[in-house]
Amino acid sequence: MSTDQQRQAKNDDAWLSLAADYERARAREDSLDRLVEWPAQRAALGDVSGLSVLDIGCGDGSKLAELVRAGAVDSVGIDVRDDLLGDPPSGMTLARGDISSLSEVSEIRGRRFDRILFLQSFGYAADPVATLQAARRLLTDGGFILLTRTQPVRYALERAEQNGTSLGEEYFASGSRSYSTGWNDQIALTKRTYTMSDLLNAFSDAGLRIERAWEPQLSPADAERYPHKAAWMDTYLGILIFRLRPLP
Repeated sequence: MSTDQQRQAKNDDAWLSLAADYERARAREDSLDRLVEWPAQRAALGDVSGLSVLDIGCGDGSKLAELVRAGAVDSVGIDVRDDLLGDPPSGMTLARGDISSLSEVSEIRGRRFDRILFLQSFGYAADPVATLQAARRLLTDGGFILLTRTQPVRYALERAEQNGTSLGEEYFASGSRSYSTGWNDQIALTKRTYTMSDLLNAFSDAGLRIERAWEPQLSPADAERYPHKAAWMDTYLGILIFRLRPLP
């Protein structure tokens, strides 16, 4: 087993332990997922009526369920966890699977989808380019991938604060980092460090182009209502959203 595969296996185990904590955190009134991320992701998807959606790393499946209720059809959610949404709406299938082994997921074999989502799940791929190439093969003609990732500056700044180093040193440092999430500080995740150029080159190497990108922020009203979240966003910037289409 390669180093990347070993790291992913540990993260899969950690995620299974963290999943319930994550869902509780996401449901909080001041959750950035509720205030910033999901509204921006949903807007970037646009009208999904009559479209099939594949959500890779779907969590409990609740976001995909919302899309199906909004008109998406024949949609599938994949996650390593086994406590998926108990009663998914008609037109939606939930399956256990690995982001790095999409060809092994029987529920999507031979299928193609109009929209493919990596909502903060892409960082768990053992081989980012291979995972994107596999997703590209699952797209319909005219379909696109919606992918979100945490701003790499955030992780570099956190490491600089922890290590007493500079932002530049940590931003360009290679290797992996382990960190505890805000969901449960007793469980650590390990992820490969990355720069913006790493991310953009992965898209290009997978045969994808960026059609549009977003850096969503708190609304002025929410920033005033939740000043602690505004202070966090001002420091760590938040997430990046990319709409990706296959190159000709």
